[in-house]
Amino acid sequence: MTDHEAKVERRGFLKILNSLLAAVGLTAIVGPAIAYFWPSKLEEMPSEPVSAGSEGSIPEGEAKTVRFGRYPALVINTPKRGIVAYSAVCTHFACLVKWNPEIDKIECPCHEGYFSAVDGSVISGPPPTPLEEILVTIVDGNILIGGEA
Repeated sequence: MTDHEAKVERRGFLKILNSLLAAVGLTAIVGPAIAYFWPSKLEEMPSEPVSAGSEGSIPEGEAKTVRFGRYPALVINTPKRGIVAYSAVCTHFACLVKWNPEIDKIECPCHEGYFSAVDGSVISGPPPTPLEEILVTIVDGNILIGGEA
């Protein structure tokens, strides 16, 4: 093997390596763009009811966050209405809300928005609209949220 033949093989290897790195870089740029235009099939809201546990699993005045399609739901056992459920996504900037039992309100930690546990209405802060209420049914002692009315 001559010196000239070794340089050709090295040059060929570097071309292959360069092409491979270019393909990886292009995939890193184009992949997220494709995912944006063709998102996964995760449902915004499930078409079938989702279990939130047994009827006694949420004491009065307490809450539970439940996976509900793409976004979580907040299930609260209120003294006035019993068990209610709302989308846990704030209507202001889509932060996740949480139940604050000390003040009996749903709060958004991002911009100090507060919602009523009775009807999901805005009490104070920047949220423009109430939280989306989710249908709650009790079947054989199990809490089911969502589904058809």
